[in-house]
Amino acid sequence: MNNNIQTSKFLSLILRHQPEKIGLKLDENGWADVQELLNKMNKHHFSIDIAELKEVVINNDKQRFIFNDDETKIRANQGHSINVDLKYKPKQPPEFLYHGTVEKFIGSIKEKGLLKMQRHHVHLSEEKETAFKVGARRGKPIILIVKSEEMYKQGIPFFRSDNGVWLTDNVQSEFINFEE
Repeated sequence: MNNNIQTSKFLSLILRHQPEKIGLKLDENGWADVQELLNKMNKHHFSIDIAELKEVVINNDKQRFIFNDDETKIRANQGHSINVDLKYKPKQPPEFLYHGTVEKFIGSIKEKGLLKMQRHHVHLSEEKETAFKVGARRGKPIILIVKSEEMYKQGIPFFRSDNGVWLTDNVQSEFINFEE
C-alpha cells in the first residue's frame, strides 16, 4: 500500500473516529491543529511532515480532508462517528441522489430504509459512478436511487459537504428506487 493511502486511512481514523488514539483534541467543529496533529502522529511512529500532509489532502480521491484558510487547522469533511458540528447549512438537493451498497443489505434497507448507523448522516452522491465505487468496496455494487427532491419538499433537511457528498439523517424506504 502506498504511503499516501496509509496516511489517508490513518487520518480518517484519527480525524473521524478516534482522535484519542494519539491524544489529539478536536474542537467542537472537528478541527485539529495541524502542528499538533503532525507532532502526535510522529510520536506514534507515523512519520509525516507538512508537505506530505498537504499532498494527502490535495490528492485524496474523495477529498476527505480540508484545511482552514491559513492551513493551520485540518478536519475530515464528513463521516464522523464522534460528536462534531460541521456547521453545514441545509441545502436543496437535486431531484435524485444515489447510494451504493451490496445485496446483503438490501432486505434491511427495504424494511428500515437507509440509516446513518454510527455516523452522523447517510452519505449520498450526485453521480451513479461514485455510488458504484462506494458499493464496490464491499462486493458487487447495487445502486439505490433516492428521491431526494421529494424528501426535501416533505421537510427533510439535506446538507452538502465541502467535498460534494450529500448528507441526510436517514432515507425511508418509500423514497428509494431499487435499481436492478
